[in-house]
Amino acid sequence: MTEQPWTLGRLLDWTTEFFTAKGVEYPRLDAEVLLAHAVGCPRIKLYTAFDEIASEQVRQQFRTLVQQRVDGCPVAYLVGYKEFFSIPMIVNQSVLIPRPDTEILVMEALRLLKTMNQPTLLDVGTGSGAIAVALAKNHAAVSITALDCSVDALAVAKLNAQKQGLEDRIQFIESELFQKIPPGAVFDLIVSNPPYIPTEALPHLPVGVRDFEPRVALDGGPGGFQVIASLINQARDHLKKGGYLLVEIGVAQEQPVREMIGQYPELSSPCVIQDYSGHPRVLKTQKN
Repeated sequence: MTEQPWTLGRLLDWTTEFFTAKGVEYPRLDAEVLLAHAVGCPRIKLYTAFDEIASEQVRQQFRTLVQQRVDGCPVAYLVGYKEFFSIPMIVNQSVLIPRPDTEILVMEALRLLKTMNQPTLLDVGTGSGAIAVALAKNHAAVSITALDCSVDALAVAKLNAQKQGLEDRIQFIESELFQKIPPGAVFDLIVSNPPYIPTEALPHLPVGVRDFEPRVALDGGPGGFQVIASLINQARDHLKKGGYLLVEIGVAQEQPVREMIGQYPELSSPCVIQDYSGHPRVLKTQKN
């Protein structure tokens, strides 16, 4: 019998079954994204090319990607980007992969920015720059300063800003939290997706997160509150009167973080914004 040729459709079917057997969470989607990357085409074009025979070069590259995925490497790192707020964001292992739940923070920030005239915004722990870039792209007047303690992460964030033509709209600063922000500098809005995974929970994370994403962007200290506590404390001095602080939190952290904010009389009682699964995801407080 003549062996069947390796068409793109056959490669997809085989890989989907292989990923399913290996316990990959999204077997078909991952197979499509990786094959489109190996072919060098948009994923949607695969649907009209199932009968095309894959070249040996494509098969070899795809084989390598499939093995790396089975070893736990996230698809976003393998293809070099992740879509966030309908924007393809460059990512590598220096930055956290943007999550859909963080779009909740962006949407609330945009809602608040619409009420402000020539607003100023500070993004603390910008990572890939996903939040800052999404906000600058969707609000023409906001002036953004983005901080991160990682030089490598800032390099990625700057690339994302340049790719969207926003390099003149966002100022990037290497800083441990607010360390490099002058004492008198205040902002209309401070946003942050800080590290909030409890240190004790890190060994139990999925392998793709635990072994590939940067620990500094995940580890929130004991209970996951160390960075959040410092963030809230320092943010008070850099908010304008009437300014807002938006902080992304973990599912189980709502009440403890509410109590942290409640220690400061100049901050309003926070309200919670839920994610797509109905879990508490963003806490919002205002400086009285």
